Order: sequence, then structure tokens, then C-alpha cells
Amino acid sequence: MNDVLVANGLSKEYPLPDDTLCVFENLEFSLAKGELIAIMGVSGVGKTTLLNLFGALDRPNKGKVFIEGEDVFSKNEDELAEIRNRHIGFIFQFYHLLPEFTAVENVSFPLLIRGVDRKEAFAKAIDKLDEVSLTDKAALRPVQLSGGEQQRIAIARALVNDPKILLADEPTGNLDWKTGLKILKLIENLHRSKGLSSILVTHNEKVARFCQKAYLMENGILKLLPSP
Repeated sequence: MNDVLVANGLSKEYPLPDDTLCVFENLEFSLAKGELIAIMGVSGVGKTTLLNLFGALDRPNKGKVFIEGEDVFSKNEDELAEIRNRHIGFIFQFYHLLPEFTAVENVSFPLLIRGVDRKEAFAKAIDKLDEVSLTDKAALRPVQLSGGEQQRIAIARALVNDPKILLADEPTGNLDWKTGLKILKLIENLHRSKGLSSILVTHNEKVARFCQKAYLMENGILKLLPSP
């Protein structure tokens, strides 16, 4: 399998008043095409920081990230935004839906940013809502939806640009387990049907069991866990 995402010598630190906080240093990682993997670890260990680097939402202090062989951080901010928009789908724990927008408007937003015609963007957004079984909620705003429905809207939005990589940060962390299980099964089905390469960040071992591989992040080190 070809690697779609590779991190070489990745380091991230944050300044403190009298010192520096090193989250991790010289980290190495690769995601193969078609893989569904989990990155586990306790809260505050740096899982989200790492995912933000993989998704070009933040820059490392040292090291490189390659997406399909392209050196991501050699790009300027506009080019990074283009990479995120076209190649990466993001799912967050707290959904990050725009409260004043309807479901279909939220899902179409990445397409509108890209300059797609509004009619075309809405048509594609409806198709994605159909994939998550929520076309009947297209005209509703987030406040009118349950947590599980909001997360399904967020999944539809993440996939509307047909990304090759899916990055999910605690996608079930704000849901009860019964609802979270439905979300996990949906992500798993979409991952397979669309040929995605996906990373799920989680502190929950039950979530990791849905993945082909699981890594543990601890003391700045990313360690591949033995298969169950």
C-alpha cells in the first residue's frame, strides 16, 4: 500500500512564561492508503495537537508532513487552505456547525468557499445528507437537531469535497455510547465505501476496536499497540 500521509521528525512545543512545553519531538508516523487507525491517549497528551499538524491546521516547530508526497509546510497559508479544502475531511468532538445556518447550508459551506455555484453546492450537500440518512433535516438548524444528528451533519460536511483523508478528533466524545456506536459504524461504512484513509483520535478503547491499527501516545512518544 502507498502512504498517503507521512510525518518525519515532527516536533511541537509551546512557550511558557519561564520555559518551553515540549509536546513531542522527532515523531515519525505514516498512514497507508485505505487504513483506518486510532490514536489513543489520556486527555492533554497531545493527540489533538498531532491531528492538527496532520491536517495542516497548525505548523510544527520542526519536521515535515507529506500528503501524497507533497511537502505540506513548504506551502503558504493560502496553499495550505487549499490542501485542507480539497484533500482532508475533519470531524470534531463538538461538531463546529454554524448555528445560524441550516443543515444543508452547513454541509455545502466547504464547496461555497471553493467557489462552487450555490445550486450545485446545495445539490451535492443533499446527496451527502442522504448518505448519512438526514435529508429530512436539511432545512433545520443545529439547535433543532440532536447531538447524534449534528455529528452526522458534520460527517456529511467533512465528506462533501470528496477528501482522500479523514481526520476525526473524539468523534463520539460528546455522545452517549449508544449514539456514539451508530456514529462509529457510519464512519466505518463511509471509510470503506469511499476508499478513505482515516485517523480517529480517542481516549476510548471501544472506539479503537473499530480500527485496523491503534497507536498509544504517551510521554511524547507514539507507539503502535499489539493487535488484539
